[in-house]
Amino acid sequence: MQEPKPGVLYLVGTPIGNLEDMTFRAVRILQAVDLIAAEDTRHTGKLLHHFQIATPQISYHEHNQKGRIPELIEKLSQGKALALVTDAGMPGISDPGYELVKACIEYNIPVIPIPGVTAAITALSAAGLPTDRFVFEGFLPAKGQARKQRLEALTNESRSIILYEAPHRIGQTLSDLAAVLGESRQIVLARELTKLHEEFWRGSIQDAIAHYTTREPQGEFTLVLAGTQLETPQINDAAIVAELQHLLSQGLSRSQASRQLAALTSLPRRHIYQLALEIGDG
Repeated sequence: MQEPKPGVLYLVGTPIGNLEDMTFRAVRILQAVDLIAAEDTRHTGKLLHHFQIATPQISYHEHNQKGRIPELIEKLSQGKALALVTDAGMPGISDPGYELVKACIEYNIPVIPIPGVTAAITALSAAGLPTDRFVFEGFLPAKGQARKQRLEALTNESRSIILYEAPHRIGQTLSDLAAVLGESRQIVLARELTKLHEEFWRGSIQDAIAHYTTREPQGEFTLVLAGTQLETPQINDAAIVAELQHLLSQGLSRSQASRQLAALTSLPRRHIYQLALEIGDG
């Protein structure tokens, strides 16, 4: 193994709860880099102590990123190998790591991800909702017009939707989701992922509101919502016949018109052709 390389920023995934989810590669990189940029040095210090990692840390978070980025870029430019970690999960996902990555790319500094667990994918994998297509929305805006606009933009989203939310805000978020997306929309609330009290709650938004009316929400939440079910317009035979007549009047043969309508409507071509045969030559 030649890692870590000088002048490289490593994005190191860390556990979201269970320390056994730490990878061997992540431990090795954190042991060997020159410096670790951490969201909370005290929190990361406990992780480093557990894995007997003595690498020095420097803080990097949303409140100091503007001043810290030039300093980190300078160290990388001097050939230092740096690791970026967040309190939990992959750096850059719903945290200011994105800004540092963007700066590195602007300065042609290599960025190498060291994959780790993420709450979004962990929750989605066990939610029981479609996983072939999904959209990650992270944290909704706290309030105001921005929050309303974000929710309204999700109204016609057909993919599964993943959100993050803090326990003290879960009640308001469920109410807002019910108001905009409807009370019957299916939702999965995953909390304390990978930890001792990990829980998946499944049901409608309305039932979720009732559930957490009698129970105090605890732990960080990942919400997975079912996408909206887009209804396919029903096309009756009369409409097909009318369109066939239009196409035939333009000079298309019955076979050509049937093939064209089958492609546009996803209806069986044989059925459409049978309707075309019933249309008189006149």
